[in-house]
Amino acid sequence: MYIVVVGAGKVGYFLAKRLIASKNTVSIVEKDRAVCEEIAKELEGLVINGDGCDPRILEEAGIERADVLAAVTGEDEDNLIICQLAKERFNIRRTVGRVNNPDNEHTFSELGIDVPVDSTKLIAKVIEEEVSFSDFVNLMSFKRGKLTIVRVDLPADSPVIDKEVKDIELPADAVLVSILRGEEVIVPKGNTVLKPGDDIIAITSIGNEPQLLNLLVGKL
Repeated sequence: MYIVVVGAGKVGYFLAKRLIASKNTVSIVEKDRAVCEEIAKELEGLVINGDGCDPRILEEAGIERADVLAAVTGEDEDNLIICQLAKERFNIRRTVGRVNNPDNEHTFSELGIDVPVDSTKLIAKVIEEEVSFSDFVNLMSFKRGKLTIVRVDLPADSPVIDKEVKDIELPADAVLVSILRGEEVIVPKGNTVLKPGDDIIAITSIGNEPQLLNLLVGKL
């Protein structure tokens, strides 16, 4: 994929580095010239010095052929403007916006940002999971709040233990995405058998979480 990353602070730098390592083509936009010079020495990608809120800078970064734009600056206002430019002016199919202030996540969703990423909320979810040993964690919502990514830890008494995926009747609009089994990541197929302790990552529509939890864990 061709991905434009706007903002080259720590988040943007490591995001770009990881995407490049995964064989994606990445261009980076950053206001700070000194940061651009350092990144250009370290990463194999196009680095543009400029303001990502300026359509001309985005054009220099090759946005017209991009599959995804990720706005990950430290300013929510900039991230929102950049994502809206990408959607409305350049018809980018997928936009990802970093949400620095959790109060702004709803605004991002309402204004059409495909994937608002609230790092504070994600970290809080991880902490809550470790503290409470919850077997169900809502990781992220997207598509303007219509879909959610959830993690479900299967207990030993789960009603789906030792069943094949093809024999499990999932709620409408729910899909199993991956299974974390120890250090192994499994992409579920029809004949994949679920085991105690599996961490299930699933996508479901908002409101279907109780049904999915009841199916996989056996309780509401």
